[in-house]
Amino acid sequence: MAKPAVQHVCRECGFQTAKWFGKCGGCGAFGSVEEVSTVRPVLSAVLPIDQVPLTTGRRDKTGIGELDRALGGGLVPGMVVLLAGDPGIGKSTLLLAALDRLARAGPVLYVSGEESLQQIRLRGERLGTLCAGLHLAAETDAEVALEHARKLRPRVLAVDSIQTMQLRGLESACGSVTQVREVGHRLATYAKESNLPVIIVGHVTKEGSIAGPRVLEHLVDTVLFFEGDRSHAYRVLRAHKNRFGSTNEIGVFEMKSEGLVEVANPSALFLAERPRNAAGSAVVATMNGSRPLLVEVQALVADSSFGGSARRTAVGVDSARVALLTAVLERKEGVVLADKDIYVSVAGGATLPEPAGDLAVAAALMSSLRDKPIAPATLVLGEVGLAGEVRAIGQIEQRLAEAAQLGFTSCVLPEGNRARVRGPPLALCGVSTLGEAMDAIFT
Repeated sequence: MAKPAVQHVCRECGFQTAKWFGKCGGCGAFGSVEEVSTVRPVLSAVLPIDQVPLTTGRRDKTGIGELDRALGGGLVPGMVVLLAGDPGIGKSTLLLAALDRLARAGPVLYVSGEESLQQIRLRGERLGTLCAGLHLAAETDAEVALEHARKLRPRVLAVDSIQTMQLRGLESACGSVTQVREVGHRLATYAKESNLPVIIVGHVTKEGSIAGPRVLEHLVDTVLFFEGDRSHAYRVLRAHKNRFGSTNEIGVFEMKSEGLVEVANPSALFLAERPRNAAGSAVVATMNGSRPLLVEVQALVADSSFGGSARRTAVGVDSARVALLTAVLERKEGVVLADKDIYVSVAGGATLPEPAGDLAVAAALMSSLRDKPIAPATLVLGEVGLAGEVRAIGQIEQRLAEAAQLGFTSCVLPEGNRARVRGPPLALCGVSTLGEAMDAIFT
């Protein structure tokens, strides 16, 4: 018979220790360390790598193209997906729409610990997601939910949300570190043993991190963050972790009365309300996995009213990167920005995750400072170094092709890229330094 092992775990942070202490050695909380008894497991098989049996590379499409893109092509058998986001952002709406499409090829199970069956049915009536293969269960007991899954044997199991689920053998409350960790472990074990995908919905804290222990993110195979402001219609689904695909892929949705609608051309969406002939605006093409995305960078340079403490504000772009570019402009272009308030923002809630947007940020700053607009049909690409050099970037052909489809006719880009582009769809102006770039953009 297996011998029970005793551990002591902090219910606040998940810190483990062999002995009990009144104060947690991880987070410093008092009285949070609990005794947890476990059973030592039977040793699993050890196999040479060339004798490990392989499963097929089959992926189940959810029927929602933007969700499949973020997943890396669809759901993989035995895959555990954590879908996280702020309350009310649309997680349950997206999940219900995906399960409805999956249910057309076989039964799926949707376990909700937050809503009653009637509430889910009413949402289904509004969204038109009433496939007979979609089975519902209102349950907060994780063991009962897993027993339902073992009996039904669904194509996909979805749990909404993990913070509402609990195991009766644990004394801590729903949503505690101990409960979330143990429930997550049970769900991940079920997925691997049954070779069926499991989708887990999770809430985030005020700081933007997933509520519960960090170990939850390690247990799952894919972490998808649903980002956006509830007061705006647009949502971005971003992969922060993916063992079966790229973490750079994003999916874009628009919230309408009939639910979440896929946005087939996000570049056109982010540029739809771009002001014409306005100073402080530049367009750059960023890469999100395999998808090029055109976004608008806006900058405002104004005289500071705080005396020697000028403000620096950045939204959608790294503030440290803005400070670096400001210093390079002051040193290489001879402009004085130390007494100026600087505001930089990426319009539409998009982000600039790569250095390829450096030149666009610098151009937007100079455009606002000089009160001189950049030509509306001009794309700006390039990384800026501390010496004022403009460095080459990757995947230039995809960026230029996307810009050409949206009507852009010219592009200022690194000389290293211009020399390698064949048959460019745009008129290209190659630059090697920041000074050359500013001359090309504003002359």
